[in-house]
Amino acid sequence: MGVLPSQSISKLILEKIIFADIEIEKGQIQPASLDLRLGNIAWRVRASFLTGKDKDVSDLLDEFKMHQIDMVEGAVLEKGCVYLIPIEENLRLPANLSAVANAKSSTGRLDILTRLISDNSSCFDRVRKGYNGRVYVEIAPISFSITIKEGITLNQLRFHNEQQIITDRQLEKLNTRFNIVENVTQIDNGITISVNLKSNENGPIGFKAKKNCPAINL
Repeated sequence: MGVLPSQSISKLILEKIIFADIEIEKGQIQPASLDLRLGNIAWRVRASFLTGKDKDVSDLLDEFKMHQIDMVEGAVLEKGCVYLIPIEENLRLPANLSAVANAKSSTGRLDILTRLISDNSSCFDRVRKGYNGRVYVEIAPISFSITIKEGITLNQLRFHNEQQIITDRQLEKLNTRFNIVENVTQIDNGITISVNLKSNENGPIGFKAKKNCPAINL
């Protein structure tokens, strides 16, 4: 029960529950997640969008897309713009299995907003139980333009089998025993994590992006 480990993800691939036209590589399988590869085309879109419960992504593309970009040899995605790219991996989830996506840490460090979109869905980054179809990633470079190409991985997908979330009381006991998070200020539907703005030995507390710099090659 809970998040599936790498052994279970490998089994899902063997059983064609996760499948792709291009063979899924062993290096994509992480201890508890699967790295998702970008497809060979991208669309510049007018704005971020969700499909809602009654439509597929393809139903809305004609309304939102501005132009198509070939990703095979690489392309520059401009900061301040929104793009949609199909993911190489397709899903055929059973009725008891759902999935949650998150950006890889390197993506966050470069201030790139990436969110997974699935058909007939009203929320980002969540794939419902029993989903059958393609998934897409919305990419919005915020601070830097970026150069990317087909096959690069910006997102991970974790698979859940009837996950049960522990209560705040259970979490409080665990944190008291194992010190999971130091200096906890609040436990309310999970542990609240705050930002530390105190400098250590006059070091920086954050970084500001340069306004005019070359596109970062991912």
